[in-house]
Amino acid sequence: MVRKDLTDNELLVLGLVAEMPRHGYELEQLIDRRGMREWTQIGFSSIYFVLGKLEAKGFVKAETPKTAKAKKCYKLTRTGKKALVNQTMFALKNLRPSSSSLLMGMIHWPALSRDQALESLQARGEAVSKELSRFKDIHFEQQPMPDYIDTMFEYSLAQLKAEAKWIAKTLAYMQTKPWDTR
Repeated sequence: MVRKDLTDNELLVLGLVAEMPRHGYELEQLIDRRGMREWTQIGFSSIYFVLGKLEAKGFVKAETPKTAKAKKCYKLTRTGKKALVNQTMFALKNLRPSSSSLLMGMIHWPALSRDQALESLQARGEAVSKELSRFKDIHFEQQPMPDYIDTMFEYSLAQLKAEAKWIAKTLAYMQTKPWDTR
């Protein structure tokens, strides 16, 4: 049975340690280099906290440095490998609802004046357009990349394109409708 026992940050760090033993600073550099900051919320100080949690769960084991200046290196355990496989399967198989500030704004649309509502949606469209352009640039600059990383960028780009299309359609529709403040 596939279960969700790890947070997204724990799964991220566990997967990176599974590639090869790593220390915290190396994980931080790898997260930046692979562009993972674009779709994760893990901060530098959180990496060490997450490593501690994974070690407490028995998913990683810290190798003691041989010298005082060497950094503690973490490696995957067998239990960690099983957890990684289970969590990865769970993440790929299961749809997890995501909340969006857009949805919270739309539900409270009637609280705004017509001008405020349309201006806000227009600004959202401009922000999505800028983010789409920025993301395309990052995707291009990271080439070549492994297929599984490339597909993650493609997924994010597809979401941004879909949102841009939805905003344009919704904005055009709302501009023609009488103002409804029910």
